[in-house]
Amino acid sequence: MRVVIAMMKHETNTFSPVPTPIVRFAKAQPLPYEGQEVYDAFKGTNSGVGAFIDLAEEAGAAMVFPIAANAPPSGPVQDDAYEYITSRILTAIKDGCDAIMLDLHGAMVTQSFDDGEGTLLANIRKIAPDTPMAVSLDMHTNMYAAIADNATVIGGFQTYPHIDNYETAARTGRPLFDMINGQGNPTMAWGNRPMLPHVMRQGTDNFPNKDLQDMTKRMEAEGALIATLFVGFPHADIHNAGLSAVVVTDDDMALAEKYRDELLDFAWNEREAFVYQIEPLEDSLARAKAATEFPVVVLDHYDNAASGGTMDTMTVLGGVLDADLEDVAAFAIHDPGAVQEMIAAGVGNQVTINLGGKIDMPSIDRQGEPRMVTGTVKLISNGQFRNLGPAQTGILQDMGPTAVLDTGKVEIVVISRHQEPNDLNCFRSLGIEPTTKRYLMLKSRIHYRAGYGKVAKEVIECAGVGVCTSDYDMLDFKNVRRPIFPLDKINDPNP
Repeated sequence: MRVVIAMMKHETNTFSPVPTPIVRFAKAQPLPYEGQEVYDAFKGTNSGVGAFIDLAEEAGAAMVFPIAANAPPSGPVQDDAYEYITSRILTAIKDGCDAIMLDLHGAMVTQSFDDGEGTLLANIRKIAPDTPMAVSLDMHTNMYAAIADNATVIGGFQTYPHIDNYETAARTGRPLFDMINGQGNPTMAWGNRPMLPHVMRQGTDNFPNKDLQDMTKRMEAEGALIATLFVGFPHADIHNAGLSAVVVTDDDMALAEKYRDELLDFAWNEREAFVYQIEPLEDSLARAKAATEFPVVVLDHYDNAASGGTMDTMTVLGGVLDADLEDVAAFAIHDPGAVQEMIAAGVGNQVTINLGGKIDMPSIDRQGEPRMVTGTVKLISNGQFRNLGPAQTGILQDMGPTAVLDTGKVEIVVISRHQEPNDLNCFRSLGIEPTTKRYLMLKSRIHYRAGYGKVAKEVIECAGVGVCTSDYDMLDFKNVRRPIFPLDKINDPNP
């Protein structure tokens, strides 16, 4: 048996000014992993590809790895990057295979296609119309018919922060091998609702998404092969952005449709619970200053790299500096030029740099606003580390050249490649112990909970500036289907 295993992952924020060339899909090298590099990078890790490898090895299958491409969220994927990735997958399949296993995201927008994943799957079916194909997807999938209609089996995350990458791919791949072995007939039903759940209300620790994901697990225990509720990614201004569900059964369409409708109806009926209430920044920082138990996470959720933010806005960090908070570790400001200035100055020397604010954000009509900061260069690093977990356990991260600027009260991590702070090693790899700090300022939304949720005594969410703004009124939606909640007040109980 010959199995093609590939990864193509990108969550596209169509409002983001951050470009997405092919190099963004690579780590510490010019191009994404291919061939043996894929096996070496992902075998034994908490990843979708890691799970597919294990399933294929259990089946005694020969494995082909055309590419494993994963880029941090940013603006639309450049056409040449998309062509580079997909052409390698398609070529491997043209060469012949008995099964296809794809670790995709589900919210990729390119310069030419609103549905990058669906376009790939449709092209696969032109050359391999009947080959069994399992597709593992992120919870933030914006589902299109081209994805659902062309995959044999679909499964998505049940956790946010996403710590079930391996488990999700395993849940998706097992029914595929059962089918190949003549032990099942995967049957899928899918649908959506006209709603854009707010990212800050999507965490699976809290109602309503906790309850929805509990429902999917109950359905799998009671008869579904796979049940998935996708919350969608609202910062993609495309027609099908928003909430959807896919349920896979063993040759039981009626059950699949029943479970699908239960998930969608529950989400729709609780749609108001997916609306986020914004607190003014000055109020948030006042609460932070009044805290008595530490560490406190100060969350800059408007400028999160894992949602396509520039990761260089200085509004919240500037507020932290102005509020005179002490014993703070801040992760991170993306500013490659500032890193080079600190490298030139050298460890132990004082510098005054124009930090952050290098990237304009025309989609929200804001120019970059750097801030002059003085401090001592505490550390210089190549920016590489492996995640401790539970998110992406064992995966190599690469922040590029990295420096720590110590102002005396705030240690500011400055990086050259975007990195979500979802792991304690973001700090520990740079000689900072986060558990002993009074404050941790993080540019994150929900993923920080994986590494810091149990560490933090309090989390204070701060409204800053950025293209993953939590204020929908700042975004000019032109392409999403209308009406859609909460952009439009929809009261019909059965949309």
